[in-house]
Amino acid sequence: MQPRTARVAGVAAVVGALVVGGVALGLAASVPTSAAAPPPSCGSSAPKLTVQGTGNASATPDLLTVSLDIDVTDQSAHGAVVDDNAKASAVTAVLRHGGVADKDIQTSNVSIEPQYNPSGTITGYEMTNTITAKLRDFSTAGSVLDEVTAAAGNAARIDSLTFSIEDPSTIEDTARTEAVHQAVSHARSMAQAAGEGLGPVCSLTDQSPDLGIEVPSALGTAQSAPSAPSPVPLQAGSQEVSAQITLVYALRPARLGP
Repeated sequence: MQPRTARVAGVAAVVGALVVGGVALGLAASVPTSAAAPPPSCGSSAPKLTVQGTGNASATPDLLTVSLDIDVTDQSAHGAVVDDNAKASAVTAVLRHGGVADKDIQTSNVSIEPQYNPSGTITGYEMTNTITAKLRDFSTAGSVLDEVTAAAGNAARIDSLTFSIEDPSTIEDTARTEAVHQAVSHARSMAQAAGEGLGPVCSLTDQSPDLGIEVPSALGTAQSAPSAPSPVPLQAGSQEVSAQITLVYALRPARLGP
């Protein structure tokens, strides 16, 4: 027969085990089921929210790019080359005297072609030379253009004037930042209206257009003018940059909190 002391110790051990087991079961039952829910994901099958944002920023252009054509004709190819070279040299000298650096003067599109009459006989040669210059001092740019056309006479034609910002990075960043802020605001409003929360950002795409404004020239072919009464009126105005981005969020059920 088992001693009384041993039987009492065995019963106490069984009761203790039952109590500990009951507490453990109670704790397990009290764990919220929502804690097992998966976090929001950017996977292909996960719910997402796609929004777009647009931002704008403006600044005053600080660079004027002028494209100038020098077009001459002569009975001989050599005569056309000599005449065109003389006028191009005069134009280049005027640009340098007006403060345009050598690195900002470029010659391109040099061509010489024969001219024919209706019977197919060569009547002369036409030579075209394009000079592109970058002007940074707008206060004297009009006077420089007057002197350029006077130097080349009727052979000069201003093909285009382009106002731009030489370093657009700052204004572009401002526009993109505004676009992102707008997209985030739209996403928060839409998620709240749908009873959802925003998860992580799955993608952010920049769809901004290129920067640049071209102002067509209305000057046409320049006439010989030894002393122009007033400089060519030039107004740089302001340049606006637009940025557009697309933002994709993963969505989370609102009950999981923000």
